[in-house]
Amino acid sequence: MSDPIDPVQLCAELIRCPSVTPIEAGALTILQTELQAAGFECTRVDRGEVSNLFARWGTKGHARSFGFNGHTDVVPIGNADDWSVDAFSGEIRDGWLWGRGATDMKSGVAAFVAAAIDYVKQTPPDGAIILTITGDEEGDAIDGTTALLDWMNVENEAMTACLVGEPTCPENLGDMIKIGRRGSMTAFFTATGVQGHSAYPHRARNPVSAMARLIDRLVSHSLDDGTEFFDASTLAVTTIDTGNPATNVIPATCRATVNIRFNDAHSSDSLMKWLATEADKVAGETGVGIEMRTKVSGESFLTPPGELSALVMAVVEAETGIKPELSTTGGTSDARFVKHHCPVVEFGLVGKTMHKVDERVEVDQIVQLKAIYGKILETYFA
Repeated sequence: MSDPIDPVQLCAELIRCPSVTPIEAGALTILQTELQAAGFECTRVDRGEVSNLFARWGTKGHARSFGFNGHTDVVPIGNADDWSVDAFSGEIRDGWLWGRGATDMKSGVAAFVAAAIDYVKQTPPDGAIILTITGDEEGDAIDGTTALLDWMNVENEAMTACLVGEPTCPENLGDMIKIGRRGSMTAFFTATGVQGHSAYPHRARNPVSAMARLIDRLVSHSLDDGTEFFDASTLAVTTIDTGNPATNVIPATCRATVNIRFNDAHSSDSLMKWLATEADKVAGETGVGIEMRTKVSGESFLTPPGELSALVMAVVEAETGIKPELSTTGGTSDARFVKHHCPVVEFGLVGKTMHKVDERVEVDQIVQLKAIYGKILETYFA
């Protein structure tokens, strides 16, 4: 039997690939080489500028097909001089692995790839293991996991359950499993009035005042008090702009942007209707035209507590000694796409340094995460 796959070294190799979205930079090639050597059937499912990898061990269409999902693309490093190490060095120092993607989420990918390879070598399961790994999670996510799922649908490939390896734990490995996510949408408002001299406001129609009135209405409104599995929905104003350098000119236009993170009491459609109604009210009151466009990043979703979450919860508690909280907090993830395909939960490392300068992860946590993923496979196929 070959030696076990070292997830730390595999993660370090992935970090050395500067795979800023949508650049693949060799990361998926490294994984494909490892997986094919272990008997996984691999297919590149590239779409547009994005590279994606599908890998399956076992029989196509098996009634028990456990899946892992993750991404190898990373966000930009920012100012390289602010880093204590080369951001793409994969350096190990003082028990930590450093570099962009160390936490989010090359460590999770390395851990589940290593766990899957070792498991099929040691105990070939009666079933299939499917890995879907994308290069487009940190970007628009149009040609990443969605492309993989589209391809799987055409090819009659299917997972019966899936675990997304995103970092989920706020403080300690084992303290949180995600069973859903809030929805996310952004609304862009443009208020158009009549430019004029600030000394003669009656001869102008001020879009700034109108926008201020609209924004006040939106932020003063309570969307909800939370639901059974979700915190209260939130609305945040992210910018209000006029581009007006003059103090004695009422500008013709004003723009503002708000972002809403919403629970299962709402849909993006219901929120759009509410936003449009409020904008129309202010436009009618002020005589200023207000246009709105929206971008929806994802709807809220929930995998109700059940067989899959109970399995993952039991393994995590057994391996870490911590009983994890089932949560729907945080931003969006590719679980929002997988949930249309099969039941999905998320579990991964502590996410304190993700997207930060000096992103890093404890080496021991990567090793422990591999052990957890391996035990999940063992339990699922038992």
